[in-house]
Amino acid sequence: MSLSPDLLLHGYSIGIFPMAENRDDPDLFWVDPKFRGVFPLNGFHISRTLARRIRRGGYTITIDRDFLGVVDGCADRSETWINDELRRLYKTLHQRGDAHSLEVWEGEELVGGVYGVVLGAAFFGESMFSRRADASKIALAYLVDRLQQTGFRLFDTQFLTAHLASMGAIEIPREQYQAQLAEAIAQGADFTASLSQTPQGVIQRITQTS
Repeated sequence: MSLSPDLLLHGYSIGIFPMAENRDDPDLFWVDPKFRGVFPLNGFHISRTLARRIRRGGYTITIDRDFLGVVDGCADRSETWINDELRRLYKTLHQRGDAHSLEVWEGEELVGGVYGVVLGAAFFGESMFSRRADASKIALAYLVDRLQQTGFRLFDTQFLTAHLASMGAIEIPREQYQAQLAEAIAQGADFTASLSQTPQGVIQRITQTS
């Protein structure tokens, strides 16, 4: 099927999301999991190892500096559900202000990041990538802190993986997800708000709320 940006956003608003079988398959299909992966924004777990890595620094965090670079980084693997059609759609949503990225840089090199779609106070995490050890974990920590500080109520991860579960993500039934979704999209949040996110500040805020 071919989707318009508005139809794509409507899908998110009712709890479904699109995928492709692989990068070379031009077709998309809607997914409506019986159980949904979510990150409780007050339940993100920073391990001692990750906290040390964040404090050590040596990286720069930006938002929306290289959205397509993050999408392409997420698709740069042997198997991916991100085909050309989805890349085009997410690019359009980003240009409209409906999709955002958070990047991790070492100097001028993009080494990790995460991107997602925003509706109201809901952030739909699409994918993340890492070209350095812990880069995607650092991206998630900064993302959760940003979502907390800017008024978000729901962080949807679509599916629950062992990687996400180790950092506090959980799985909830479809009905519970739908209720949380309806509440979140009825509220407002500002992903791009100007924030001070120092490594120590990120760790302290997440630790205090988890």
